[in-house]
Amino acid sequence: MNHIQYGSRGEEIARDYLVHKGYEILDQNYKNSLGEIDIVAMDGLTLVFVEVKTRRSRAYGYAFEAVDERKQEKIRKTSLLYLQEKKLTYLQCRFDVVEVYTNEENPCHHFIDAFW
Repeated sequence: MNHIQYGSRGEEIARDYLVHKGYEILDQNYKNSLGEIDIVAMDGLTLVFVEVKTRRSRAYGYAFEAVDERKQEKIRKTSLLYLQEKKLTYLQCRFDVVEVYTNEENPCHHFIDAFW
């Protein structure tokens, strides 16, 4: 399994986890001219932009650490264009990160409101 397939598998695990938690998935792998958002979902009345990071283990640090300031800014800009394109600018939004560790019994760690 190459790294793209591995990342896709992690996104599937994260999506299933979010659905189990009651989220409604609106988009997956949304792309525009500014970047990509792994998962866009509704959590009640809140629109959630989710970044998924998949790892086999924590041997090289925590997965969420890969969502640095530069990545956060790219997600923010991409999400603004999403809101404009979908005409959803009236919704309350937040940014979450879901770590997926494929070699663990409970693979998902969810950081709600991970950044602004």
